[in-house]
Amino acid sequence: MSLQNKKILLIIGGGISAYKSLDLIRLLIKKKSSVKVVLTKSGKKFVTPLSVSSLVKNKVFEEMFEDKNKGKIDHIFLSRWADLVLVLPATANFMSKLSRGSADDLSSTIALASNKEIFLAPAMNVRMWLHKATQKNLRLLIEYGYKFIGPEDGGMACGEYGKGKMSSPRQILSFLERYFKNKDFLKRKNINAIVTSGPTKEYIDPVRFISNESSGKQGYEIALELSRLGIKTTLVSGPTHINYNKDIKIRKVVSGNQMLSAVKKSLPVDIAVCTAAVSDFKPVIIKKNKIKKEVKFDQIKIEKNVDILSFLGKNNRYKPKILVGFSAETENLIKNSKKKMEEKFCDIIVANDISKSDFGFNKDQNEVTIIDKNGKTEKIRKSSKKFIASVIARKIVETFLSNEKTIN
Repeated sequence: MSLQNKKILLIIGGGISAYKSLDLIRLLIKKKSSVKVVLTKSGKKFVTPLSVSSLVKNKVFEEMFEDKNKGKIDHIFLSRWADLVLVLPATANFMSKLSRGSADDLSSTIALASNKEIFLAPAMNVRMWLHKATQKNLRLLIEYGYKFIGPEDGGMACGEYGKGKMSSPRQILSFLERYFKNKDFLKRKNINAIVTSGPTKEYIDPVRFISNESSGKQGYEIALELSRLGIKTTLVSGPTHINYNKDIKIRKVVSGNQMLSAVKKSLPVDIAVCTAAVSDFKPVIIKKNKIKKEVKFDQIKIEKNVDILSFLGKNNRYKPKILVGFSAETENLIKNSKKKMEEKFCDIIVANDISKSDFGFNKDQNEVTIIDKNGKTEKIRKSSKKFIASVIARKIVETFLSNEKTIN
């Protein structure tokens, strides 16, 4: 059972949907989960500490500083104890607090101090949900790494209808079961991934080279996200200015040949994500000395560079179970990307329009379209590369799990 012995820290917020938390607690306990509860000041307007403690058979945490908790720092203790933190209902006000990084009570302090996944189950009036401020906070919280369950379309306590209704306790339970089931599956399978990122430098002589504007940021964020999901990830990076996280295994290279060599040494892997902008061309001969101005350009012979994505896609012996390519195009984005996906035998391709000046290469934001081999597309409008990485990583894991279930 995926929820058995899982430790759930439930933060009950101040909204009419707070009463549903009692049903969720009963369902979690029935699944043999261990539940601790933080009841916010506004949450107590809707459910009482006595009703909650009667269900969890334990104390309910309410205040940041309680005399009876001397010697124990609750916001650290609780966040480290939990396998997962769930906020229910997540009101517009609470989302706003989290987006600002406020830490003025126990619940918000736990959120900032937590080193675990935090899930928010929003509940509010449809107009509040659709308000630009709430949507801005939503995007920001997703970029921070918060995960969302719902909201749903439906009738509300105020009598209006629309998006903003909190997911039902059974829907939330089902979501948590899938989350832990998938996480445990990935952990058991001991899945390995490799991500290529950044540009390459193809030296013509000791001071000149062929390269491009790739910053390596998108690949780095994807590697981070896969690692967070429990996948053993190696990042093979060309020359960048990124201060890499020490928790990720990194292999630094310069040229396309070096990158291919590093990839080969990492094989076999279950997942390969080729975000690197490997220079399409390289000089036939690298001059040992600086080329003088008098030498005509047509005397410098160039040839096609290595194609790492093609190597992985066409190598039956080492082909990853999931191969993800990136397609940087200036025209016919979808058409050219689908063609590349077929030619390189990719499972997923991320189409990237590099003709725009405000996102893409060497920028913190991007706009992409994710295409799978069934032709299904998912467009992500201008967003941070961190957010885009989370969507791509989710798509990779979903595809991997779907393929594994089909095989089994």
